Amino acid sequence: MKFPKNLSVKLESRKQNNALRKLSLPNDSMDFSSNDYIGFSKNKSIFEKTHQYLIENNFIQNGATGSRLISGNHKVYKETEDYISKFHQSESALIFNSGYDANVGFFSSVPQKGDLILYDELCHASIRDGIQLSNAKAYKFKHNDFGDLERLIQNPRPKTQDPTAIYIVTESVFSMDGDTPNLEELAQLSEKHNCYLVIDEAHSLGVFGSNGEGLVQMLGLQNQVFARIMTFGKGLGCHGAAVLGSEELKDYLVNFARSFIYTTGLSPHSTATILIAYQHLESEKHTINKLRENIIHFNQGKNLLGLKPMFIRSKSAIQSAIIPGNQNVKSIAKQIQEKGFDVKAILSPTVPEGQERLRFCIHSFNSKEEISEVLGLLSTFVY
Repeated sequence: MKFPKNLSVKLESRKQNNALRKLSLPNDSMDFSSNDYIGFSKNKSIFEKTHQYLIENNFIQNGATGSRLISGNHKVYKETEDYISKFHQSESALIFNSGYDANVGFFSSVPQKGDLILYDELCHASIRDGIQLSNAKAYKFKHNDFGDLERLIQNPRPKTQDPTAIYIVTESVFSMDGDTPNLEELAQLSEKHNCYLVIDEAHSLGVFGSNGEGLVQMLGLQNQVFARIMTFGKGLGCHGAAVLGSEELKDYLVNFARSFIYTTGLSPHSTATILIAYQHLESEKHTINKLRENIIHFNQGKNLLGLKPMFIRSKSAIQSAIIPGNQNVKSIAKQIQEKGFDVKAILSPTVPEGQERLRFCIHSFNSKEEISEVLGLLSTFVY
């Protein structure tokens, strides 16, 4: 059967722009690309304790067997959600199959016609996709620019009737830039204008806070945030996500979030892995501290080598060096990869044209010597 011509044209365009995406298998290079910030994905203790938990609780079951509203709401879900809500000092937690599912489910169902969504222009694709499915009006504000946000709150466009509710949406750590908004100022602004604040903490969990609880909780803002989206595929090294909020919000999502209602639930094994990973956070303070030390060492290293101007300011585990041009950044990434370091080039259209970059992810298991060496290679190939 012939492939549709218009689709072939789009693929060819990607090739011509050096932007064609390809799947690659894992390699033995030093990891500076994965989101496994504290090494939980390969943690032997979590792996063994998850198996032990399932055996002790007689969960000899490979799948959930159905959606959670039909037959898939096994007992591990309740224990895990109870643990998560207590850990995050939230009334409730509702587990979704992925961070993408959580964002699409939340934003497509919670904001209603007549409501207004104001979101940071660099918010993740999953947030944007959920917003597109919503019946609410939505406008983006300039990245971390709360003056622009307040202007939109006071003068929403087009000038129609006042919105029933205003949702302010941002991330505690941005996935491509690695920077963080001033959440304390944002919480005050939200409270001033009676808005509902929604924060995606995908890249904050496991990184910020004494137990890796995330930036919102580290700052003591959890009672000022309407909903937090916690994703487990990064800092927890497993899979799934949860929406944190009130019991009423949980009840609403169970009834109206289509990405929750119409999908098979996570298996007992997947859910148990989330539970054990959360329990492990409380005993892994040394790992979280090691990550912070490595982030500091990376920032000091780039300053010493004169690389600071090319990097976006970040105190998180994500450090991005702007190297404009798909071909240019791919070439430098390839040279670093050939020296044994897994560093990925982020190309347009994933990021805006001219903002192509090398995205370095720092981990607790990277040595200071590896960090210094990869920065030295970057300095050599760029200058």
